Amino acid sequence: MISLQNRDSRRYLHKPKAKLNLKLKMTFLIVLLIIGMFSIVGVFLQYFLSDTLETQLGERALSVAESVAQIPELKEAFDLENPSEVIQPLVSPIREATGAQFIVVGNRNEIRYAHPNFDQIGKKMVGEDNERALTYGESYVSKAVGSLGQSIRGKVPVMSKEGEVIGVVSVGFLNEDVQSIIKNYSNELWYVLLVIVGVGMVGAVFIAHYIKKLLFGLEPEEISHLLLQKETILQSTHEGIIAVNKDGTITMMNTAAKRLISRSGNETEPLIGEPILDVLPNSKLHEVLERGESQYNQEMLLGNHIVLVNRVPIYYEGTLIGAVSTFRNKTEIEKLTKELTRVKQYAEALRAQTHEFSNKMYTILGLIQLEKNEEAVEFIQRESNIQQKWIRFLVEKVPDPLVNAILLGKLNQANEQRVHLSIDPESRLTHRLSDKKRDALVTVLGNLIENAIEAVKNLSESDRKITLFFTDIGDEVVFEIEDAGQGVPDDLALEIFKQGFSTKEGSHRGIGLALTKQVLTEIGGDIFLEESELGGACFVVTIPKDDESRGESN
Repeated sequence: MISLQNRDSRRYLHKPKAKLNLKLKMTFLIVLLIIGMFSIVGVFLQYFLSDTLETQLGERALSVAESVAQIPELKEAFDLENPSEVIQPLVSPIREATGAQFIVVGNRNEIRYAHPNFDQIGKKMVGEDNERALTYGESYVSKAVGSLGQSIRGKVPVMSKEGEVIGVVSVGFLNEDVQSIIKNYSNELWYVLLVIVGVGMVGAVFIAHYIKKLLFGLEPEEISHLLLQKETILQSTHEGIIAVNKDGTITMMNTAAKRLISRSGNETEPLIGEPILDVLPNSKLHEVLERGESQYNQEMLLGNHIVLVNRVPIYYEGTLIGAVSTFRNKTEIEKLTKELTRVKQYAEALRAQTHEFSNKMYTILGLIQLEKNEEAVEFIQRESNIQQKWIRFLVEKVPDPLVNAILLGKLNQANEQRVHLSIDPESRLTHRLSDKKRDALVTVLGNLIENAIEAVKNLSESDRKITLFFTDIGDEVVFEIEDAGQGVPDDLALEIFKQGFSTKEGSHRGIGLALTKQVLTEIGGDIFLEESELGGACFVVTIPKDDESRGESN
């Protein structure tokens, strides 16, 4: 039975399922947005169109009414016994020419002198909207229900020569006709909007398809899951990572990078958005942006840390859009290198001992099979004496077990490769070094003796000679390793301690002496190259004694 915690953990291991496909979701939302927007726009335009048409027809009616009211013959007809005989024929052609539904002319008592329906002439005007024109002499537009129905009317007073109001002219357009015009325009408007909505729906499908393609077919839930996963991996990575855009502005930086380069020591210091050269003046990311070429395993100083940096350009569809830099603290790499070197030395020593022991066992076996028992016993005694001599010498002269072990291992390795490695009988190392200095000495001896063996192993067997001398007399521990090899030219005496430099052929060279120089520097020691009496190289190593031990010896 799985616990709740395990169930929750498993749930986050699987890709989240999307409730609704992104393409359908985007299409639905865009279409809904388009319909909503154009519905609002359509309602507004219909209202605006209706209001505009009514206003225009009202102004048109008012303009016609003003023109009719200014006709001299119409004004003079008011003084006749039967004004309608003059006014009716006068306004009928005007009504037909302007398209108005009616032109009504009435006196101050609202008695009609002209009307489209002859039966209405002589009757009182209907609508109760003449007061402003007859009483105050105003011209205006009104809506009212008359004898022909609801209409939009333009009302203009008829003025006598003396400036008195003697009647009113009413020009109108029936509301039914107005609404019919509005409906025709509205239908056209909605047809156009529907076509636009249809085009928008098709566009929504293409947009959704395009965005889904840009997102590599991923759903939003999947993108969120991947973003969280990638961000967790990025921030938990021990290597520092910095990314910049094509302008050299920092766009991404993980916690390890902030820890190494933060100027105030605060990992939360905001550095995103700042130019890389302001944050890291010695950064070469701008060179990567200019040339578009990668840089690998470059050393750079970050504060008090020496780091190894890789810089790589970022391309998108063939266009350079930025660069990313990864760096790791070189100190940690060097510690790991030291540990691996030491393990390798121990392994080589053990392998040499095993191989040499195996050879001797086969030799003894062969002598026994040949019934050379006396020679076998003599061989065993001789080898035993040699081993006992080495072990007794090292135990007496070098009490430290680690240093003792590396020297014994190298003696066996040299013996296996038929190299004569001798230790000066006057050598001694009874001073106890600190753990750090002892570890450094083991690394140094392993590298130097290994180099010496390689330097002489191609010589004739009689010339394969290496001598080792060490002493702790005085304030320093001194080691001298000489070989009969070709030596080192004077012009390369300083170059050989640089990382990557080597006089030997092949890859993965130029590490041993550089590592030796570094570990000695860390403990206050030093290494020198001198001429060897054997004709090859002579390396002199000095390691200062511990202050406490020095004080005790004094």
